[in-house]
Amino acid sequence: MKIYKGLETEFNCKNPVVTIGTFDGLHIGHQKIIERLKEEAKKINGESVLLTFYPHPRSVIESDHPISLLQAHEDKLLELEKLGLQHLIILPFTNELSTMSAYDFIKDILVAHIKLKKIVLGYDHHFGNNREGNLDFLNKHAQIMDFEVIEIPAKEIDEIKISSTKIREAIKNGEIEKATKFLGKPYGISGVVIKGKQLGRTIGYPTANIVPEEPLQLLPEIGVYAVKIQVLNQIYTGLLNIGIRPTVEESGDMKLEVHIFDFSENLYDEKMQVLIFKRIRDEKKFASIEALKAQIKEDEIIARSYFMHLD
Repeated sequence: MKIYKGLETEFNCKNPVVTIGTFDGLHIGHQKIIERLKEEAKKINGESVLLTFYPHPRSVIESDHPISLLQAHEDKLLELEKLGLQHLIILPFTNELSTMSAYDFIKDILVAHIKLKKIVLGYDHHFGNNREGNLDFLNKHAQIMDFEVIEIPAKEIDEIKISSTKIREAIKNGEIEKATKFLGKPYGISGVVIKGKQLGRTIGYPTANIVPEEPLQLLPEIGVYAVKIQVLNQIYTGLLNIGIRPTVEESGDMKLEVHIFDFSENLYDEKMQVLIFKRIRDEKKFASIEALKAQIKEDEIIARSYFMHLD
């Protein structure tokens, strides 16, 4: 997959077939659009192109109420490549871009820069200043500007909308297995390991403290989860605690801590991806460290059993 940042780089592509969107989370609905994009490109011996934006438009337009994201930017890029997308254009989303007219967007970006042959969009997609651009607007200019408009059926787009809403609701509520169903994959959080207070080591359960790569990423409900961890080019199983650690700390700060089973290496400054599979329990305050240790042991047994049966 070739990645183009902005419009300064010359774009080279054979018979470009384009879709537009943020594709946050790359759930099942988004995956269907990419497949349709590839099919349409194949029909004309062309190549697939996704025109996307970074940061997320709503984080710029509604800066006081930024949207919670479902995926870190780098994770999205890796997944798009795995899906077989051939070209990715990332437009820096700015207030200036948000005021660009739909006509200028088509003329200057889609036609002059990308030289599209087809565009694949849903019935309710809007673009340009005041959301004036839509399928009717595209169809009106398609013949004059020499490109074809492919409409994704309303039913499929409505399913995508429903999926996005349900995914966010499920994650907020800790209903991870429901989120997995709509995503078509486990929900993942990527981040860098930082040095913590190393309290886990003193009770026999060392943890890696994670700072999410995407600060706006939606975190699941506070609690303990069975997870898989991708780090140092290996995959491990373990536990993720999302919470304030009420038994050992009183700061009230939200933390993400991962305990990796059968692992003892130093991971400071390493990037890891945590794939969340199952919610085990709520976070709670224990009467003693011994009670906490006993509970973590039970959590470990549940998680190991889950993955044993999953595999």
